[in-house]
Amino acid sequence: MRRVKSPNLDRGVLLVAGVVTLSSVVLATFLSPWWLLLTTVVGLNLLQASITGFCPAALVLKRLGVRPGVAFE
Repeated sequence: MRRVKSPNLDRGVLLVAGVVTLSSVVLATFLSPWWLLLTTVVGLNLLQASITGFCPAALVLKRLGVRPGVAFE
C-alpha cells in the first residue's frame, strides 16, 4: 500500500489556494459573477508569492503549527 505523505506548509498553501479558487468558481456560477474577483485575488497572490517568496497563507499555516516545507522557509 502507498503511504500518504504528512501535510507540510507547501501542500497546505496549495490546498488553501485550490479550495478558495474552486469555491469562488462555484459561488460565481450559482450566486454572482462578482465572486470571480476572489479567484483573481488568489491568482495574483500566487504570482506575487512566486516572485517575492512571501505568502500570507503560509504565515497563517505556520502559526497553526503546520510543519515547514521547502518553498516557504
